Amino acid sequence: QVQLVESGGGLVQPGGSLRLSCAATGSASSIFTMGWYRQAPGKLRELVASITREGNTRYMYSVKRRFTISRDNAKNTVYLQMNSLQPEDTAVYYCNAYTPVTYWGQGTQVTVSS
Repeated sequence: QVQLVESGGGLVQPGGSLRLSCAATGSASSIFTMGWYRQAPGKLRELVASITREGNTRYMYSVKRRFTISRDNAKNTVYLQMNSLQPEDTAVYYCNAYTPVTYWGQGTQVTVSS
């Protein structure tokens, strides 16, 4: 079993930045890939970014030049640095871990508004 706890969401103005963190506990050493998904009201949940244990990353196209995912394997923590935030980035952001069982965090709200 893996437990994921997210932090770092909030309200930010357009053009601002936020950093999300997700700490994994439990059988965290079994995690292969960690990532961030988001779900806006009325929309499907979508992959924002993911990172393997070896550090290979993957991004959705619209965030590729603005967001950076990173991972500290010693702390079993994944981060998402989000810069140049836009209103369309508003969503609940979920941390994800794959062991290959899939685990989800509880979600953290990110609101981009003036």
